[in-house]
Amino acid sequence: MAFIRNVFLNCPFDEEYRALLRPLIFTIVYLGFAPRIALETLDSGSPRIDKIIRLIRESKFAIHDLSRCQAKKPGEYYRLNMPLELGIDAGCRRFGRGRHKSKRCLILETKPFRYQSAISDLAGSDIVVHKDRPSDLVRGVRNWLHGQVKRALPSPTKVYDAYSEFMEYNYEDLKRRGFSKRDRDRLPIPELMDCMQEWIRRTQPAA
Repeated sequence: MAFIRNVFLNCPFDEEYRALLRPLIFTIVYLGFAPRIALETLDSGSPRIDKIIRLIRESKFAIHDLSRCQAKKPGEYYRLNMPLELGIDAGCRRFGRGRHKSKRCLILETKPFRYQSAISDLAGSDIVVHKDRPSDLVRGVRNWLHGQVKRALPSPTKVYDAYSEFMEYNYEDLKRRGFSKRDRDRLPIPELMDCMQEWIRRTQPAA
């Protein structure tokens, strides 16, 4: 995949976040970029950190969602995977050579300034606050990508409307193909990405 189209996604993979992960991936695909995510391939013989580093090195862009780092109950540990991957990405840009000097990243959060309590070194960084709303996330990611590539992109409303149309179609299509509700709700990310790409190819006019 081309470095200049790749967008590394650093975010939670749990059920709670799925309502945000789906529109996040769709937005990237719909706008002509290639989402790179640890779940895109499964290989039990490959250390996950090695895969993460490879994806970061192969991606000009990265989106880091820090909204799920906070522990939810007493005695529970913070979730540190997202800050760790953000640090690796920042290090790749700072200490890398050649094309890695051109890397760019976006930080997402649910609430403004909350991340500074855990990572004070990020104070002053520009972030996008999505408030756990899929439409706000789509708008923030679309607008950030537009600022990076400086070319015409569909409006945030058009992207979100297309996402809603895709989800409705895909749900019914999978049902016709014999997928149970549980199957549809837990469709593997690589398969979901394939469905998105196929739907976009069929429904969107060629550029």
